[in-house]
Amino acid sequence: MTRRSNLIRREGGTYYARIYIPADLRDHFPSEDKKISLRTKDEATAKRRLNAELQKWDATFEDMLARRHLTDQDKAVAVWEHYEAKLQEDAERRRAMPTDADFEREAARVWQRIDNGEIRSDDMVSMINGYAELELLKRARQDDTNLRSRRLAALRRDLASGRYVLIKEAVRDFIRRHRLLVEDGSAPFRELEELLMRADIQVLERTLERDVGDYSGRPTDPIVKPAFAAPRETAAPGQSIMELFDVYARENPRRITLDTLAQARRDVGLFVDHVGTTYPASKIDKRAVREWKALLMIYPVKAAETKAFAGMKIAQIVKHNAEVGKPVITPRTVNRHLASLGAFCSWLVAHGYIDANPTEGMALAKDKRKKVFPFNTEQLNLLFRSPLFTGCEGDEAPRFWHKPGSVRIRDHRYWVPLIMLYSGARPAEVAQLMLSDIRQMEGIWFMDITETDDDDEAGQERKTLKTAGSKRQVPIHGGLIRLGFLDYVADIKAAGHTRLFPLAVRNVRGQMMADFSRAFGRYLEKVGIKDGKGLSLYSFRHGAFDALRRAGYLDDDFNFIFGHGNGSRVTRGYGVLSQGMLDKRTELVNAIAYPGLDLEHLRGMVTVETPCSKPAKKEAPV
Repeated sequence: MTRRSNLIRREGGTYYARIYIPADLRDHFPSEDKKISLRTKDEATAKRRLNAELQKWDATFEDMLARRHLTDQDKAVAVWEHYEAKLQEDAERRRAMPTDADFEREAARVWQRIDNGEIRSDDMVSMINGYAELELLKRARQDDTNLRSRRLAALRRDLASGRYVLIKEAVRDFIRRHRLLVEDGSAPFRELEELLMRADIQVLERTLERDVGDYSGRPTDPIVKPAFAAPRETAAPGQSIMELFDVYARENPRRITLDTLAQARRDVGLFVDHVGTTYPASKIDKRAVREWKALLMIYPVKAAETKAFAGMKIAQIVKHNAEVGKPVITPRTVNRHLASLGAFCSWLVAHGYIDANPTEGMALAKDKRKKVFPFNTEQLNLLFRSPLFTGCEGDEAPRFWHKPGSVRIRDHRYWVPLIMLYSGARPAEVAQLMLSDIRQMEGIWFMDITETDDDDEAGQERKTLKTAGSKRQVPIHGGLIRLGFLDYVADIKAAGHTRLFPLAVRNVRGQMMADFSRAFGRYLEKVGIKDGKGLSLYSFRHGAFDALRRAGYLDDDFNFIFGHGNGSRVTRGYGVLSQGMLDKRTELVNAIAYPGLDLEHLRGMVTVETPCSKPAKKEAPV
């Protein structure tokens, strides 16, 4: 088994963890990685310890990345905070100093002890102990003045010689409280030491003036002047953006699918990455959205999956991408992020958290040029005579699909394009069909395109649709039946499956057919059908629309077949029957035709391989 790159073995057999430093933090470390001994020569033990070590360093890096670099404002705040805090300490100490009344009470206590015989003139020890407290009270103010005078002299001496030992802990405390990315001994750290030492000198000069009753003194060092840090926005419990998004998600006011809701969570999470996890939802405004949108417009594609950006915040990713040079997301993707945040903000407005939706008017102008085109007849004939449909080198990975061979793929990769060709259904709608969704009524076979709820019976595969209007019954085109689709359904049922396409699975983001869609686009390039953009798996859906238009139908006549709602919201809200009776739908679906398309060669390849059986041993490529 290949050993993880984070696990290395040195001479002598001891295992080490290799910790890679994020790009934005490399200035704070002597090299690009660190090697930490795992104190074992056993690989299994090393792997267990490696995970703990990686988690520890991930937390360290996350903390460092959450911090910020020292600014001029931070320096001004550090000086003024220190000056005011130390003067306040002096005022409190003065109020705690003994008064004349304290002296009188202590003197009376001493005389009482003399009268009681506790203090005797012939006992030197009792005399010293008896008068000690009184003497300390009398000398408290003078001793305090002497200590401050001596500290002032020491600070001036150390400032002149560049020694900052007396102020170091105060500097560390400021850095810790303000979450600054400043290391001990660095140039910014030494600068803070000098500034706080000068502030401390000013404090002591003012306290010595107070000793003689002068409270009118003002700082004489120009660096000591009022400075105010902008308060960090911190949400009250339950009022942060993601806490309220959880409430919004549970309510799901627009009844969007779980996939779409998960995508919205990721999009809003990226906004939180910009403003901070403690940012109150009530503070979301135009400025915050505008700044986030500006970052999105130069945000790299798949940044979350790119190792070069691991552990970075959105602003850091954008900055680092100037060096990495990955392509940025499209305006359409930017608008999707804005739409996700906008839907959430509409809910915030409705519930009184904000007064207006700050995403209003923020969307980028849409590119009205058509992005996806239907296949023409020549392209369709070339596609369905290519190895994916007639026999390829192997079915294990997309790299084998375009190479001619004896392996016949007869799962979702074969049937979904054909079903889309003759129905215009969306790929995910087809891929998630259950066997029970392929039914016959009044002699007509049809696909029942539905979705399921979270509380469906145990074992029911979750199905989702794009919109509520996507629920529909679509008759199975005669062309599919001639190609052996019903034979495939019978074989899958005989094999004991419940899903029509058992090998069609969701990706890590819960998306059905997303991986195949990408692979199919690359396949079109490899077989010479596609050069650049414009053609994809969705080209079948576009082609079905055009086929019905060629047959003389208007869009309003067939929109419901494709899962597009017709009529006003009012009319759609009445009754329970779907638009178009089954025979009418059959007429529409069978009108989908492609003049010049020849699929007769596929009719001779109706042999069905069940998904749980392995393909026959490959023969040499033709």
